[in-house]
Amino acid sequence: MADETATISDNTTEPTEQATTPTPAPTPASAPKPHAPSPAAFAKKAVKRPAPAASASSYSDAEVKAAEAFGRVDDNGTVYVREGDSEREVGQFPDVSKEEALSLYARRYLDLKAKLDLLASRLHSDTVKSHEIDETLKSLEQETDKPAAVGDMAALKQQFEQLKEAGAAKKAELTKARKAAIAKAVEERTKIVEKAEALASSLDDEINWRSTADKFRSLFDQWQQHQRTSVHIDKPQADALWKRFSAARTTFNQARRKWSQARDVERAHAKAEKEAIIAEANQLKDSTAWGETSRRFNELMDRWKRAGRSDDDALWAQFRKAADEFFNARQADRDQISTSEKENLAKKEELLKKAEALVPVADEAAAKKARQALGAIQDEWDQIGYVPRDDMRRIEGRLDAVDKQIKAVEDAAWKKTDPEADARKSSFEEQLTAQLAELDEKIATESDPKKKAKLEAEKATKEQWLNAIK
Repeated sequence: MADETATISDNTTEPTEQATTPTPAPTPASAPKPHAPSPAAFAKKAVKRPAPAASASSYSDAEVKAAEAFGRVDDNGTVYVREGDSEREVGQFPDVSKEEALSLYARRYLDLKAKLDLLASRLHSDTVKSHEIDETLKSLEQETDKPAAVGDMAALKQQFEQLKEAGAAKKAELTKARKAAIAKAVEERTKIVEKAEALASSLDDEINWRSTADKFRSLFDQWQQHQRTSVHIDKPQADALWKRFSAARTTFNQARRKWSQARDVERAHAKAEKEAIIAEANQLKDSTAWGETSRRFNELMDRWKRAGRSDDDALWAQFRKAADEFFNARQADRDQISTSEKENLAKKEELLKKAEALVPVADEAAAKKARQALGAIQDEWDQIGYVPRDDMRRIEGRLDAVDKQIKAVEDAAWKKTDPEADARKSSFEEQLTAQLAELDEKIATESDPKKKAKLEAEKATKEQWLNAIK
């Protein structure tokens, strides 16, 4: 039988966690060029006005005015932002009013601050990842370094520094949580491995291979489910655990294959032995030596049981067919014999009626005549044949009783002519009288009909003897 448990292969590389793409911060509309184009360029092509920022509607007038307080626009359209005691040029927008230019750069500042606020919010999320924190901080560091915007740059930089500290703390928290999650995942997967190793170490001759294979399959399903749903375990740890699990599986698979091969050899031997038994049964099935052949078939059945189990029902059907042919023939013969014996019993019972009609006999002449008639009956009796076993003793006893009654008269007549008879007559008569008295007592106390009938037959015989010697 093929091994029901297929060898399991596993990619020990843990499922790769998908990086969470940080939610992009609000971005302003296309920024104006830092420097205004030359008059010749303006003459050839009109300058396109920048579109308002997409998030402009989300800022209140107070927020915009607060940011604008840190900037100014000169008559040439150049925009400046105040940083401490100095100013920094952030761009030039000569084709719009000063108010519009300053508002645009103020909104740029608010857009940038919104990105910082968004990161602050993400740091409180359970789904934020360490790489997301690093990437976002790196991007914001570039954006907050001399940005082309108008607003409180000192507050912006301070907020960024605070975010860096908060990001570092969050990363430490995530690292700690991940280590705890990895430790838990290693513990859970180790339990799966230990169960597999316990199964592999419990293999013996009494094991249920099918049930154990199902348990290994269930453990492998648990392994895969855990690999899919738990935190990613470091590859060296995952490889080491899988190596132990795979070794337990290999131990089981090798033991099962060895058992399966041994079972196949055993079944092949059993098949050959049973085919030999079938051949012998086919040679015996037509035998009419009922007793000896019945014994031989019983021996073949014992050999069949000792040969071992076989999955081939066809072999058993062949053996049963041969055995059934013999035993059915034997039963048919017995049925025929039984019918014949019953017929013989009826014939002998008719002869018994004739024999029992010959007694009692009164004297020697009558005894002699009865003996001749009984002899003829006995000859016919012997020619009839067997009767059923259960009736044999009964009818033979009845015929013997007739013979004994006639013989008693014959013996008594002989004793009358015997010179020593007179000397023994008195003693024999006393013995018979005492025996008859004893028989009367036994008959009176006997409750078994068969035993009572036997005692009465014995009494009748001895009464004949007593009558004969008087």
